[in-house]
Amino acid sequence: MSWLEPEPFLRGTAWLDGGRAVRADPADMARLPWDTAERAALPIGVRLEFTAGPGTRAVEIHYRAAVPEPDDRMRELAHCFALWEGERLLRESFTAPAEEAVAVLELPPRPGPFTIHPPEAQAPEILGLRGVGGALTPAPARPRWVVHGDSITEGWWSTRPARSWPATAGRMLGLDTVNLGYAGAARGELPTAEQLAGLPADLLTLAFGTNCWSGVPYSAPLLHETVRAYVRLIRSGHPDAPLLLVSPVLRPAAESVRNALGASLAELRTAMEDAARELMADDPRLLLLPGLPVLGPDDLADGLHPNDAGHARLAAAVAQVLRPYV
Repeated sequence: MSWLEPEPFLRGTAWLDGGRAVRADPADMARLPWDTAERAALPIGVRLEFTAGPGTRAVEIHYRAAVPEPDDRMRELAHCFALWEGERLLRESFTAPAEEAVAVLELPPRPGPFTIHPPEAQAPEILGLRGVGGALTPAPARPRWVVHGDSITEGWWSTRPARSWPATAGRMLGLDTVNLGYAGAARGELPTAEQLAGLPADLLTLAFGTNCWSGVPYSAPLLHETVRAYVRLIRSGHPDAPLLLVSPVLRPAAESVRNALGASLAELRTAMEDAARELMADDPRLLLLPGLPVLGPDDLADGLHPNDAGHARLAAAVAQVLRPYV
């Protein structure tokens, strides 16, 4: 059976640059900080969704990826392809790092729909896929949920891409999650808000702020006005879509420590929430989830990023707020 073009099967895609799934507008990269552009090259949250025809025993995935240099500490990290059915992980397949390779995943004797989460490190590009013994069909489209945030949204310290809070909440709600989390970034950059405004989306979520404490220091008044401007820009493209703002989750080392502009994370969080509540008075589909109560110290892997239990807890809290709007 010949290779199928991957694009009809891809989910979680924001933009395509040639055949590569990227997470920032290729035509608007010059306005973004370099770290945002760098993280946007990784296909975080991009996956394959399909149903299997009668007799289909397995799926083959043809892909290419960068290969780490010999002294790179990621050199020995295998590429993991994870097969899910609904909220169940069925199996994983591991391949050694290679510029070009084929991964094979056995399928159970039923049609699915199935989801395959490819690896995200080394910027893999899916070149094609095909069924073994039968046909593959793209899964039906789901409502698109665009999520913007920092490394916590990108999924840091979750043990697998499918365990990140956006991926988990998306499965719970039956959404096509588009993950625009940028590790080290997501500091209220307004060009990103304009890019979000131009993306097709049925729902949106913003979950940034912790990097406004340290990465680029904000004062509380500056972040308050940034949130207002950010929401206004997004509303220019999505005037009626449910838009959820998640303020920063617990970060013990930052809660009462002041940054270079004199703001603690607790004060920045309050500024974000106050801005959201002001806007909610005239925007009934603007929603707020205060982040501080969601996670406890035991939910953090390193004092900042959630572990798997923390990602699951955050996903459940977000899903509870969004469920009436799905």
